[in-house]
Amino acid sequence: MTETDIGARKASRAGIRGWMLFDWAAQPFFTVVTTFIFGPYFVSRMASDPAAGQAAWGYGVAAAGFAIAILSPVLGAIADQTGPRKPWIGFFAAIKIACLCLLWLAMPGSSLFWVVAVFSLASVAAEFSTVFNDSMMPRLVPKEEIGRVSNMAWGLGYLGGMVVLIFVVALMAGSPETGLTIAGLKPLFGLDPVLGEDARATGPLSALWYLVFILPMFLFTPDAAKGIPIAPAVRRGLAELKATLGEVRQRPGIFRFLVARMIYQDGVNALIVLGGAFAAAMFGWSITEIGVFGIILNVVAIFGCWVAARLDTALGSKVVVMVALVLLTIATVGIVSTGPGYTLFGALPLSVEDPGGLFGTAAEKAYILYGLLIGVAFGPAQASSRSYMARSVTAEEAGRYFGIYALAGRVTSFAAPFLVATVTALSGSPRLGMAMIILFLVAGMALLAGTPYPADRKER
Repeated sequence: MTETDIGARKASRAGIRGWMLFDWAAQPFFTVVTTFIFGPYFVSRMASDPAAGQAAWGYGVAAAGFAIAILSPVLGAIADQTGPRKPWIGFFAAIKIACLCLLWLAMPGSSLFWVVAVFSLASVAAEFSTVFNDSMMPRLVPKEEIGRVSNMAWGLGYLGGMVVLIFVVALMAGSPETGLTIAGLKPLFGLDPVLGEDARATGPLSALWYLVFILPMFLFTPDAAKGIPIAPAVRRGLAELKATLGEVRQRPGIFRFLVARMIYQDGVNALIVLGGAFAAAMFGWSITEIGVFGIILNVVAIFGCWVAARLDTALGSKVVVMVALVLLTIATVGIVSTGPGYTLFGALPLSVEDPGGLFGTAAEKAYILYGLLIGVAFGPAQASSRSYMARSVTAEEAGRYFGIYALAGRVTSFAAPFLVATVTALSGSPRLGMAMIILFLVAGMALLAGTPYPADRKER
C-alpha cells in the first residue's frame, strides 16, 4: 500500500470537506476583489483614464506573478522538509487578511502605487497559501478520485465567490445616480457609492469570509507529520529543490506538462484578472453591471466544474484541459473582436440602439455570450491541471513538485499581463492589448497536445 493510499484512508469525510472548503474560502478574493468589483473600480474610477488604469493593474499583477514564480518552489521544497502545511497556510493567511483590510482606504484620487502594492502582496500571499493547500491533496484521496475532488472543490470555490458577489451587488453596491442597489435597497452600513465605498468594502468582506471558512481545514483536515526544524529544513529544502529542478529535466513528460502549463496559464490568469476591467472600460459598465456579469459567469463556472468532475474521471484530466483551452481561445477572440455596434471584427454588424436596462446594446449581449464560454472553461482548465499534476507525482514529493507546478504557473505569469499592459500603453488600445492573451492560450495548448497522461507515464 502506498503512502497516498494510507493518507486517503486516514482522511475522514470531514477532513476532505475541510480541504475542499479552502477553495470556498479563498475564491471571493479573486471574484470580487481581483476581477469583478474592486479591479474594475480601480481601472475605471481611481485611474485618470481606463488605459492607464489597465496598464497599472496589469503591472501589479505582473509584479505579484514574478514574486510568486521565484518563491513558490523554494517554499514548497522547504515545506516537504518541515512537514506540516497548515502553519504556512496560517502565516500567509494573516498577510492576505491584513492587506485586504487595507483596501478600504483606496479612495478615489488615492495614489495608485500603494493600492497596487497592497493588492499585489495579497495576491502573493493568496497564491502561496494555495500552493501548500494543493500539496496536501495526494495524501487525502486515492489517485483515481483526485480529478473528481479537485473539480468539485474548484466548483465549490466558484459557488462561494458567487454568494459573496450576489451579496455585494444586491446589498452593498449602490448606483451613483440613485444611491440604491439593484434590489432597490439602500447599501448596507451606509456605504456611499460616490466615494467608491461599495467597491472598497469588498477587501475587508473577503478577508472576513476567508478567515471564517479556512477554519474547517485547520480543524479537520489531516496534515503531514512534523519534520525537521526550520533552519536545517531551509538548507535541505534548497538542496532538494536544486536536485528536483535537475530531476524534472530527466522526467520528460512532467517537464513538457509544466512548460505547457507555464504558457497557457499565463493566458488564463491574464484573462481572469483583466477581463472584467476590460468590459467595464469598453461599455462603461457600473459596479452593478459588472457584478451581474460576474454572477452569470460564476453560475456557469459551477456547472462547468461539476461536469468536468465527471469527465475528468471518465476521460482523464488532459482531455478536460484541452477542451477548456479551445473554449477559452474562442471566447477571447470573440471578446476582442466585439465593440459598440459590431462583433467578429465587424463581420457581424450589431444594432447600437440601447433600450435601457442591464446590458442593453446588442454588443453587450454578444460579450455576455462569449463570457459564458469563459465561465464554462476557466474552472476546469485550472482544476484539471491540478489533478493532472497530482496524478503524476507521489505523495512524498508533492510539496516540492507542487512548488515547481506553481513556478510553472507563475514563472512567466508576469509576461501576459505585462504584454497586455505594454501593448495597451503603447497603442492606447485596450482591445489590442487583450488580444495578446490568444497567443499564450494557443501556444500552451499546442505543447500540451503532445504531452503524455499521466505526465510521468513512460512514452513508448
